[in-house]
Amino acid sequence: MVINPCAHRFVLVAAFLLAVTTASHADDEHEIARRLLQEGRIRPLIEIVEAVRAKVPGEILEVEFEVEDGSYVYTVKILSPGGKVQEVEVDATSGKIGEIEDDD
Repeated sequence: MVINPCAHRFVLVAAFLLAVTTASHADDEHEIARRLLQEGRIRPLIEIVEAVRAKVPGEILEVEFEVEDGSYVYTVKILSPGGKVQEVEVDATSGKIGEIEDDD
């Protein structure tokens, strides 16, 4: 099979742009979280982690900060003692734990 060099370059450029856009989006959310924390509008991550650990047993794998429909949310992925990965949504403003779902 012969690959057109132009098509190969296009795929590489598209992959690069996707990576840059994704990294840029993550950087934007980190900056938003930092500003909101300094303004006292969201809870510190350590409080969120402590609240989740008290309610959901397991090992924390990942924490993401997101802006969803104008609300600030931490999504915490946990590996349960039974081996399931669960996602815990936490309101970043109040620290209230919301949905706890199995991650499919």
